[in-house]
Amino acid sequence: MKREFNNRIDAQRNVLNIVNKLGWREELFGLSAGAIARWVEANQIPAGDQLHAMVTQAAEKLFFLANKSQEQITGEYRALSIEVADLVLQIEEIARAR
Repeated sequence: MKREFNNRIDAQRNVLNIVNKLGWREELFGLSAGAIARWVEANQIPAGDQLHAMVTQAAEKLFFLANKSQEQITGEYRALSIEVADLVLQIEEIARAR
């Protein structure tokens, strides 16, 4: 259970580090809906931006994992963890292309 928690926290940290390396006017301070909305508004990120979409997807999946972390680890949890890892890689690729 602790390993899954650490993996989730590491994924959140990785997303924030990748995004914030791009030197925005205002950094992304967290992966809550409010933090993402603030980041989008402060940096005038256009609607439909691919990085914004990937960050939002990762945040939603991480939120779901956080809610499931108290339950027994299931195949669904593991599959979602893999999806999050893939999203982090996609975010990294998008960030490199900017």
